[in-house]
Amino acid sequence: MKSYQEISLDGLWHNNPALVQLLGLCPLLAVTGSVVNALGLGIATILVLVGSNLSVSLIRNYVPEQVRLPAFVMIIASFVTCAELLMQAFTYELYQILGIFIPLIVTNCAILGRADAFASKNPLLPSLVDGIMMGLGFTAVLVLLGAMRELLGQGTLFENMQLLFGPMAENWKIVVFEDYSFLFAILPPGAFVGMGILIAIKNMVDKQLKDKAEKAKNNQPKEKVDRRIRVTG
Repeated sequence: MKSYQEISLDGLWHNNPALVQLLGLCPLLAVTGSVVNALGLGIATILVLVGSNLSVSLIRNYVPEQVRLPAFVMIIASFVTCAELLMQAFTYELYQILGIFIPLIVTNCAILGRADAFASKNPLLPSLVDGIMMGLGFTAVLVLLGAMRELLGQGTLFENMQLLFGPMAENWKIVVFEDYSFLFAILPPGAFVGMGILIAIKNMVDKQLKDKAEKAKNNQPKEKVDRRIRVTG
């Protein structure tokens, strides 16, 4: 079983469901026209991920192999229904904006994949941590892409945050560029380009970290030899 640190790093970086596994791209690319849309979908996804991972981990020893996947789908669908009803009750306008992409969380391969690959094989607490970290990793990509598209497309950040956080968030809007509009960033092609940029940045950072680790590994024996020579001398 992986340590909690490894599980956390996998969800947030090494095995990020959006940047590495490239799962759940349909809602990710569709709703990230603004930060509030991205954050709303991200919170709903975290709730479903955590709930499904916990439930699957609890019943992992009691579900026959023949009905394993249908049982997982039913569990995920139940939590999606709960998230949908909560959004209808507390953030109805945002729920209307997100539309069909809330029910479509049921088909998000990232959620079913974690239930099958991790929660069905691990105890309760590691499954909880995995659900939280995978959800946070997915939400972080959603929010970054939403912020990028909102900034480049409208010149603003955190517009309409009151749809999610209520009246207290009405003044959270930040206007970076006055009277600015770049339609390409808001349309679907802008989502693909933005996602490609995020993946490229991650690959560059991974390459730099790998090169740095290899360089440190190659220099380590030389330092030991130099120390031995000095001691002998």
